[in-house]
Amino acid sequence: MLVYIARLAIERNCARFEWSVLDWNTPVIRTYDKLNAKPMQDWILYRLTGAALVELAKEG
Repeated sequence: MLVYIARLAIERNCARFEWSVLDWNTPVIRTYDKLNAKPMQDWILYRLTGAALVELAKEG
């Protein structure tokens, strides 16, 4: 799957692609490290669920 996405990114002149992994999933993290993928330190992942999601949808 990652090979396909990498090829697609190159074909479409994308400079990168990004994805997420849970911090406890060390086997997968090691795999990504072997690909020379770099963990991003400057981004924070946010999630909006439940009542907060409903309340935001009601705005505007």
